[in-house]
Amino acid sequence: MTIARRGGFFRQTNRLNRKQEYADLEEHVSLTKGLFVTFEGGEGAGKSTQMRLLADSLSARGYDVLTTREPGGSAGAEAVRHVLLSGAAEPFGVRMEAILFAAARSDHVEQVIRPALERGTIVLCDRFMDSSRVYQGITGNLESSFVETLERIAVNGVIPDRTIIFDLPASVGLERALRRAADEGPDRFEKEQMETHEKRRGAFLDIAEADPERCRVVDATRPPEVIAADVLDLVAALLPEEDAARTSAAEVAT
Repeated sequence: MTIARRGGFFRQTNRLNRKQEYADLEEHVSLTKGLFVTFEGGEGAGKSTQMRLLADSLSARGYDVLTTREPGGSAGAEAVRHVLLSGAAEPFGVRMEAILFAAARSDHVEQVIRPALERGTIVLCDRFMDSSRVYQGITGNLESSFVETLERIAVNGVIPDRTIIFDLPASVGLERALRRAADEGPDRFEKEQMETHEKRRGAFLDIAEADPERCRVVDATRPPEVIAADVLDLVAALLPEEDAARTSAAEVAT
């Protein structure tokens, strides 16, 4: 499957997900007092670093924060993570990989994310459903109906309140990722061709354009501390008014 006009596929997916496929589910967990923020982008975009910095900032302001990742995040999902990133599932095809990602996500949602949100925790997750849309859906050439069905089952109504997409040229991100993985070697996805990484970059931007209420794009080529300030602002805007004011005041004080 190829990317059509920018935002077209994902705009259709967003309408299906939010207006039709989730219509028969209970109220989204993200509407409770918890807050769900996901970090997306290509390889080496700095997602993990920014998630850690945001967690530190929010924790210092008295919030209960949980950081997690995908694939992984729960005992069952971590077991699947090794199979996926090692490339052990690659010979069975991208469809099998997509099913394994969905199985891992389902366990992660039910065992970790949903309970944390119900406790009122701010959950920060390094990758979530948008990575499957891009990696398996767009560059994996899986049909959209298959990807959408897996997503609906796996997330089971747990939709991020905010998704921050870290954007930078694929060549820059891949260089960072390969430098980071120098000792262990590139994983299943880092080793792919530059053209594939660039296509993923475009697909993440398509998602952001199609779902502007949920998604925000951040320029990831800037210094980490500058990016971190923008990320904090994007999340503080979702906090209750008095909490957002408290967070902004604390930021000025520091």
